[in-house]
Amino acid sequence: MKAVSISADRLFEEHRESLRWHWIAGHAHPERRFDEAALRDAQSAADLVGYLNYIHPYRVQIVGHREVAYLTQASDEVLDRRVSRIVTLEPPVIIIADASEPPPKLVAMCDRADIPLFRTDASAGYVIDVVRSYLAQLCAIRTSRHGVFLDILGLGVLVTGESGLGKSELGLELISRGHGLVADDAVDFFRIAQDVIVGRCPELLANLLEVRGIGLLDIKAIFGETAVRRKMRLKLIVHLVRRETLERDFERIPYEPLYEDVLNVPTRKVVIAVDAGRNLAVLVEAAVRNTILQLRGIDTYQEFVQRHQRALERGGDEPL
Repeated sequence: MKAVSISADRLFEEHRESLRWHWIAGHAHPERRFDEAALRDAQSAADLVGYLNYIHPYRVQIVGHREVAYLTQASDEVLDRRVSRIVTLEPPVIIIADASEPPPKLVAMCDRADIPLFRTDASAGYVIDVVRSYLAQLCAIRTSRHGVFLDILGLGVLVTGESGLGKSELGLELISRGHGLVADDAVDFFRIAQDVIVGRCPELLANLLEVRGIGLLDIKAIFGETAVRRKMRLKLIVHLVRRETLERDFERIPYEPLYEDVLNVPTRKVVIAVDAGRNLAVLVEAAVRNTILQLRGIDTYQEFVQRHQRALERGGDEPL
């Protein structure tokens, strides 16, 4: 991850309605930056926000009613020490949740140290979920890929291939068969967890599909709201090639599933040859159904190998 500026202003404004919170201290410097080492070591946004914890610095600290009780049910000397230790954690933001009242000494410390302090009546668990989702998008490693990204039978499928092979036309046929469009031509992918890649459409291209000879089609206007998706988790890449490329570079029946790295996450891949008379939409649907079976632990190729092995053990004289 790259170093990311956490803007308290942006965090506050984007969640003002959902969390109904108030900014009660630390207004002087709303722009806070996560420590680069903390971002590099974080496996997901879950590492960047959590309940008040003196072991994990540089993260958004959530203070619920239990944490408030821990701070306040102590002598003034102990309270001063506990509040002072929070400063050494260098949190970008501190959030008081569970409709709790922050200790006055914590409010004063946040003003002195310029640490934004928010207060909300929402539960601490809900606040953590909301902020984690926000940070997952803000801090995610990202890339853009060329292709058509679709929701096919509940799986996020990226259709790739050389220009002129009919990717958009294939996408249009799949949409007409009841599947959903996420993005055409350019797809933005984000790694929001260690092994989770989510694809979205750039805002400029939302709901649009370009078909040669026709131009831009507004899929939402033509097919309705159910024909488009805001985002999908990438689970399969369908790569279109010409027949001679398939015969030259790929096995007819792969011994093991193919994978392609997307943001350092291995993603299942199938290769389909484009040739006259082939129904690509049916082939893609079949590939998706087969992938679903593989994800459930059903491997047709391995079952065939086992059948073949049993036939050899019988000497080939008995029926399979």
